[in-house]
Amino acid sequence: MYRGFNLVIPETLNDSFTEKGKEIHSEMTEKINDRFDDLIAFNGIINGNKVIEKWFPIIECDIFLSHSHKDQDKAIALAGLLYKNFGLKTFIDSTVWGFSDKLLKAIDDKYCMHENQTTYSYEKRNFSTSHVHLMLNSALNKMIDSCEAIFFLNTPNSVSAIDTIKDSTNSPWIFSEIATTQTIRKKTPKRLKQETRTFSSRISLSESVKEQLTVEYELELSHFTKLTLRDIQLWINKAKFSNSNPLDELYSLNQINSKFLIDG
Repeated sequence: MYRGFNLVIPETLNDSFTEKGKEIHSEMTEKINDRFDDLIAFNGIINGNKVIEKWFPIIECDIFLSHSHKDQDKAIALAGLLYKNFGLKTFIDSTVWGFSDKLLKAIDDKYCMHENQTTYSYEKRNFSTSHVHLMLNSALNKMIDSCEAIFFLNTPNSVSAIDTIKDSTNSPWIFSEIATTQTIRKKTPKRLKQETRTFSSRISLSESVKEQLTVEYELELSHFTKLTLRDIQLWINKAKFSNSNPLDELYSLNQINSKFLIDG
C-alpha cells in the first residue's frame, strides 16, 4: 500500500457504472474455489492454508475499497467508474469474498452440530468462528498490502459521528482494515520517488448495551486524504490528457504535506 483516501461522495452514483462494476467482480469471483470437502485431509484435519488459498485468494488489483456491506451497490458502481475512466481494478471484499459465512456454515454443519441436528454447540462454534475470521482477516491484510491505494467509502453506514472531531464505526472489519493501513509497510511504487509516512493507531471501545451487542471503534483517518466527487471529476479530466499512470495523477492532485518517512 502506498496511499489512502477518505472518499466522501453523494448517496448515489451514475447507474451506468454499475453494470461494468458487476462485470469486473463476476470475473474475480470465478477464481474462487468454494468447495469445502476437498480441503479435509484423510485424517480429518482441515488444511487452513489451503482454505485461505482457495476461498480467499489474492487477486491482482490497484485499489482496495473499504466499505460497509450496506453500501455494496455504491461500491460496485464506484468500481465501474474507476475502471471505465482509468482502467483501474478495484477489490471489493463483499463481492469477491462474500463466501466466509458459507464456509463457516459448512464447517459448523460438519463439526459443531449437536446430535439433535437442530442446534450447534456454543463452544465449538466459538472455535470455528475464530478460525474462519482469522483466515479472512489474514487474507484481507495481504490484499491491502498488495494494492497500491486504499479508498475508504465514508458514508453514514460505515461511520457514525461521535462528535465534530472523531468518527467511529460499528464494523469490526472496517476497523481492522483501517488499522491495517496504519501498521503495514508503506511501499512507494517503483515509478515514483516520493516519500511516504507511517502512522500510529488507537482504539476506543464503548460499553455494550443490553439485549443488542454494540461495539464502537474509533477510526483514525488522519492519514487518509479526503476525496470528494468533485476531486474525482478533476482527476478524470486531468487523466484524459496524460500518459502517466492514473494513480500518479491522483497523487499529484493530492500531495502529502505532513511529515514523511522513507519506506523500506
